[in-house]
Amino acid sequence: MVITLSFVIVRMMPGNPMGAMIQQLERRGMDPVRARELVELRLSIDPTKPIPAAYVDYMINMAQGNLGRSTYYQETVVDIIAQALPWTLFVLSWATFISFFIGISVGALMAYWEGGKLDVGLTSWAILMGSIPFYVLAIMLLIFMAYRWGWFPVGGRRPTGVDPGLTWPYISGVVRHAALPILSMIVASGVASLGMRGNAIRVLGEDYLRVARLRGLSDVTISTQYVARNAILPMYTTLLIGIGEMFGGSVILEQVFQYRGIGWYMLSATYQRDYPLMMGGFVVITLAVVFALLLADLTYGYLDPRAKGQESEVY
Repeated sequence: MVITLSFVIVRMMPGNPMGAMIQQLERRGMDPVRARELVELRLSIDPTKPIPAAYVDYMINMAQGNLGRSTYYQETVVDIIAQALPWTLFVLSWATFISFFIGISVGALMAYWEGGKLDVGLTSWAILMGSIPFYVLAIMLLIFMAYRWGWFPVGGRRPTGVDPGLTWPYISGVVRHAALPILSMIVASGVASLGMRGNAIRVLGEDYLRVARLRGLSDVTISTQYVARNAILPMYTTLLIGIGEMFGGSVILEQVFQYRGIGWYMLSATYQRDYPLMMGGFVVITLAVVFALLLADLTYGYLDPRAKGQESEVY
């Protein structure tokens, strides 16, 4: 349903690939008639084809693994996605897992010292950072840490003048180019710590913790074996849902840092009215969200047997 809706919305957008390419050639000084002839030779789709017929053709091709050919880059959409997806996954995976680890750690501290100065300070900071859009923080980091202080590159995804390979100059350059996008998503993630704080406070009030204290168990054992394990379980779903949502956020983030991932190509395709590439990006994001939700739904019961309705014995 999402793919169908996306297809209709994309095709109903003002303009079409032919008009966008003709305008681009005309701005370069080419004769309009000659520009139209070149565009007709270059286009790999018929933008004037009725939407129902184009939809049927697209779904048949997609079922065969054929997402079409980009009208702007003149490459297959599968090849473009295969080149861009690893870079997006590199940034999103590090940002997601680092944010999750910091969130559960900070949230546990906030719950342990509930009502104290540390709790109030960290809660205020988490609310503030969670309220600021990550792309605003990205622009601020880019201005100060890249343009003014020169600590990181201002854009791109890998170092220039360095041959790709498992060498320190190349690997360190890739990490430096990805550092600011990752950092902007980490700083803006305050929801995980607030969620962990709420879960931990709820767990701290359970009866089995009183039994554990009466048994003489140490605070370390109680905090790790009882509180942490039960408080982290609901965060597992949040982690997987966050992975899917971050794919949508990559469209703006990669544009800010000129990081050529899936999001960057999707926005470029929107400007050029590149229908096949736009739909290919939508398909990837849709599959990421659906797969993350499905994985969370199928595996949560194994992590927490109570979700299956099984009786669990509390020791």
